Amino acid sequence: MAASFSAHQSARSRPSPPPLDRRALSNDSRRNDGPAPSTPHYDQPTAAQQSEAFQQALNTIEVQGSSDDDSYSDSGYEESINSAFLSTSTSMTSSVRHYDFENGRRYHAYRQGHYLLPNDDAEQEREDIKHATVLIVCGGKLHFAPLPQNAPDARILDLGTGTGIWCVEMGDHYPSAQITGVDLSPIQPDWVPPNVNFIVDDIASEWLYPENHFDMIHARHMGVAIKDWDHALDSAYTHLKPGAWLEFCEFDYWPSCDDGTMTEDNLHFQWHVLVTEGMIKAGVDLHAALTLKDRITKAGFKNVTERIMKVPLGSWAKNPLLKKVGSYMHAVLYDGLQGMF
Repeated sequence: MAASFSAHQSARSRPSPPPLDRRALSNDSRRNDGPAPSTPHYDQPTAAQQSEAFQQALNTIEVQGSSDDDSYSDSGYEESINSAFLSTSTSMTSSVRHYDFENGRRYHAYRQGHYLLPNDDAEQEREDIKHATVLIVCGGKLHFAPLPQNAPDARILDLGTGTGIWCVEMGDHYPSAQITGVDLSPIQPDWVPPNVNFIVDDIASEWLYPENHFDMIHARHMGVAIKDWDHALDSAYTHLKPGAWLEFCEFDYWPSCDDGTMTEDNLHFQWHVLVTEGMIKAGVDLHAALTLKDRITKAGFKNVTERIMKVPLGSWAKNPLLKKVGSYMHAVLYDGLQGMF
């Protein structure tokens, strides 16, 4: 059984709209410029392993037989994400740290209730597992938009940055770019590359940046966060430079099988229908990925490209990297439900 994952990239090309009134930046986030603690080691897959997993995700994922060897190991992964990316920042104002606690889970206080999921350590680990999943499925790529490697002073915005792990890796990969992550929760690490910073804000409100400002705007897994897609896409268009890039990466959680055995009378399928109906009542579209290409095109973007990758659910895949992805996705899906219901 697999879920689908789609990556959308598009370029802005139309004239900019009239200017908007703006409020001032209202946070005092900062980074530490001292030496960062060492990142724990974990086994990195080879380029050949990443390429094979990427090609299978684009086409058909092979099923593992009982005699197949599972030789790939990433035994240090959990240590890595727990140690390197789960420390919380202490540089924000105290008001945004007045967290809300319910049923043993911790939720954001700023714009309380705008986002359904928690922001505690368990949820942060789940977010970093999603990041690892996407990296594998995308062949190790942090993005598909054609950014030049050494573009001087490029500005990149990450919407709903979460733990900030994508920003941190982008900051290392593009040392001359300025990377900004925005989120409702101040849960990002202190120790980040000097070209990375984080802001606590709500993208559902008026954006704080100048028009024609960014060279790329990126967002992942925002289907459960964005309720007004027209506002989000129009805001992105306004604040991107002409010719700049927008990239969304979203999971579509409908279960399916290449051989057609996932039918509507399957209990898992029926369970997912009920979850989808419940989320709709909360204003959340779990399947926003299915309409995102049309929404992006409607917002005026050009050269819109959609890639759909298959993501296994469970450890049935023959490819060792995709087998690991299947285990990750099982945890991502079922652990995430506990924070919402």
